[in-house]
Amino acid sequence: MTNKSRLFNKERLEITINRLCHQLIENHNNFENTVLIGLQPRGIYFLDRIKKNINKILKKEIETGILDTTFYRDDFRSNEIPQARETFIPFLVDDKNVVIIDDVLFTGRTVRSAMEGIMNFGRPQKIELLVLIDRKYTRDIPVEPTYCGIKINTITSDRIEVNLAEQGFDNDNIWIINK
Repeated sequence: MTNKSRLFNKERLEITINRLCHQLIENHNNFENTVLIGLQPRGIYFLDRIKKNINKILKKEIETGILDTTFYRDDFRSNEIPQARETFIPFLVDDKNVVIIDDVLFTGRTVRSAMEGIMNFGRPQKIELLVLIDRKYTRDIPVEPTYCGIKINTITSDRIEVNLAEQGFDNDNIWIINK
């Protein structure tokens, strides 16, 4: 039997994104020394929402990039041929504050590989993590978010489904699916 519960609808998602943006602004002021990097594939949609909101509040463009972690993953050499996506980081991260953005934090392996990938673009002063959903109790690697929309207790068999309008869905909805 499958159980599906809504975690976020459009209104709650907007409120949460607004809160996260204000937390970022509080810690990074005018973003002169801070860049945001969204993780492929779904973190880039969340990055876009964060960027638009911060640009609107600060009335200025902030630097962003996108990173595909495929070739930095510890399971890269598995039998399955990976589906690589675009990486676009048009700046060096030397001495900058880097905020990694993803939709869901699960095992921590993607974040670990993202940190390794970011090092190819320089040596950051600091790396932080912003996630919409932190799935507690499922970590393989000791990674915790700096900024978090919601923390939920899940087990490994649970699934989080993030449906955003930018991905082609009619409405923003985020679900937890228990099997």
